Amino acid sequence: MRSTQKKVLTKVHVLFLVQSCLIGTGILQLPQKLSSMGYSQAFMPILFSIIATITLWPMILLNSKFPTNNLFQINEILLGKIIGKFFNFLLVLLFTIICIDSISSYMLLIQSTALPEQTITLPVICFLALLVYLVRGGIFAIARFSILTFFITIPMVLFTKWAIQKGEFSHFFPLFNFTFQEFYEATKNGYLSFLGYELILFYYPFIIQQKSAFKYATIGIWISGVLMLITTGVSVMYFSEWQLSNIEFAVLNIFKAGEYSFIERIDIIGMTLWIFLVYSTVALYLWAANEGFKSLILAKSQIHLYILVIAIFIALIIPLSQHLKEKIFTINNYVFYLLLLWPIFLSIIYFFRKKQVQQ
Repeated sequence: MRSTQKKVLTKVHVLFLVQSCLIGTGILQLPQKLSSMGYSQAFMPILFSIIATITLWPMILLNSKFPTNNLFQINEILLGKIIGKFFNFLLVLLFTIICIDSISSYMLLIQSTALPEQTITLPVICFLALLVYLVRGGIFAIARFSILTFFITIPMVLFTKWAIQKGEFSHFFPLFNFTFQEFYEATKNGYLSFLGYELILFYYPFIIQQKSAFKYATIGIWISGVLMLITTGVSVMYFSEWQLSNIEFAVLNIFKAGEYSFIERIDIIGMTLWIFLVYSTVALYLWAANEGFKSLILAKSQIHLYILVIAIFIALIIPLSQHLKEKIFTINNYVFYLLLLWPIFLSIIYFFRKKQVQQ
């Protein structure tokens, strides 16, 4: 069991690792996932930010008990090697499917808007080649890329100004016009777009100032929360309730409200810049899957990353029906909710096995 990790992540790195991973591709479909609440969805990102902040706390608490170990190693310490490795295998599988889901969503977007008559094989190969290069740089390279991603993509917020000008502010009222069932459906589907902060369980040992991790991770959560608040707010103003339910990539359609005589499609610019957000999300999940894979077999080998990428490539190009893919992704996403509760479960085990573990 490794007892030390090289600490390379500053407080700023933690902030942007959390912030960039939260945005990813989920925000593109957030208005549709919250559409069961109609126009009342606008303020849901505030609720999600509060939930994320609350659920982050037990994660940091667990990590603070094992400051030099990631969750894969903590699983083996608290659950034993056999059971721990079994859950680590499930986590690797979970993260790999998340990577497939994110890349598949973005490739579907490219194919439907820019390359309607071409296959995605070549774009997938190019995407994965750059992804391997990024992940091979380790968590430090991914953190620096996340900072770069934020400053490259944040100007896209300006693209929403035309939708605000053309939108109806009156759509915000009445504020709480929904039933409990509509609220439940929106929370169940929409919170999936808010995941990514839980990966701090895996890169916590690399943080230099671990006592500040909660503070800066929380700032990252709330920056993303504000960006999602803007997104849902503008969507409510600009779209009808029917459009909120039926337009899959609402954010890019908001960009279409822009009017320049020298640019025909501003949404293509947004879609192109969005690849930075997809990379920052997928790279972090793939890095975590790679670390977990190493904990299972051949810890000193370098082949794990290539095996994972080949598996992702095969999953992306095999001719499965879109319905079956969505079913697998949905089940995988719901399992993610258990990961939010996992630190609480492990903390309880730590409480009962504290003396044994410390020995």
